[in-house]
Amino acid sequence: MRTAFHHQLDALRRSIADMCDLTGTAMAQATEALLGADIVLAEGVISAHPDVIVRATDIENDAYTLLLLQAPVAGDLRAILASLQNVADVYRMAALALHVADTVRLRHPCTAIPDDIKPYFAEMGRIAVDLSRNARRVVLSGNAEQAAELAHDDDAMNELHRLVFTILMDRKWSHSVPAAVDSTLLSRYYERFADHAVKVGQRIIFQATGSHGGQPQLERHHTA
Repeated sequence: MRTAFHHQLDALRRSIADMCDLTGTAMAQATEALLGADIVLAEGVISAHPDVIVRATDIENDAYTLLLLQAPVAGDLRAILASLQNVADVYRMAALALHVADTVRLRHPCTAIPDDIKPYFAEMGRIAVDLSRNARRVVLSGNAEQAAELAHDDDAMNELHRLVFTILMDRKWSHSVPAAVDSTLLSRYYERFADHAVKVGQRIIFQATGSHGGQPQLERHHTA
């Protein structure tokens, strides 16, 4: 019975890891669409999002089934509860990629951001994709040291977010108010994407060590 349970728990982790992959792909495509005002790529991200919703719902159902049928305790219970929280955070990451794609569609055929700040968003997109890949890796490995490394990329993302905000608030800003609003919101989407990836890492650390240091609280999910 316990062997079957742990096989199911491993399958749950693999499903969450697969969602991390989907999320990274969505953000990569959304960023490319943003930089190039590519409506085809943006629509691809938007049309793929219902599949993410289905996957997240299926993973939650699998986790609740394990809770109800196996009555886990101690470390096993902690692993299932962490999986429920992780899938919520990965779903939020996907939703933020969707927000980027939605902005591209809203502003098409114009670009949502001015050319002079595109390099900052290109770098934020790169970091976001790396975070998705690294989140996948730590979900599968359960390695606390690798999970702690997610915070380094989050620091880099936060610095870029602050830099973009500084540029937008500068009196030398020569672009329109809508461009400033879009740029502010888009930068926030990337910053929040990184925050959710870090929460996954913190949870992996908690599972591996039992330490509550930095452990995020359970939040209502399916919102960004």
